[in-house]
Amino acid sequence: MRRAILSGSTFEEQIGYARAVVDGDWVHVSGTTGFDYATMTISDDVVAQAEQCLANIGAALTEADCTFADVVRVTYYLPDARDFEPCWPALRAVFGEVRPAATMLECGLADPRMRIEIEVTARRRA
Repeated sequence: MRRAILSGSTFEEQIGYARAVVDGDWVHVSGTTGFDYATMTISDDVVAQAEQCLANIGAALTEADCTFADVVRVTYYLPDARDFEPCWPALRAVFGEVRPAATMLECGLADPRMRIEIEVTARRRA
């Protein structure tokens, strides 16, 4: 059974994607930025953006009936690799015990205000 999870982000409608897709036991969460979707605002601070990314991802995981403990893969995208290390404490707080496979890529993002984007894959436990 496949179902889409929408966050209410205007980007989902404009671009044509879902925040997450649940397909059987697998949950694929799209690249998620630090926008607060309720206000469509984003902080200038990379750590605040990382924390908001994680809150947005956590909401999608909850709707998919799983948690960060179910995450098996995480990918971090940053326009400036130097911004990654300041985010480590926030990331470790969520993934430190989980230890998913992880990759960090330095690349351009869709909006110059975005300083980090996080994508995860989770597998729901039976």
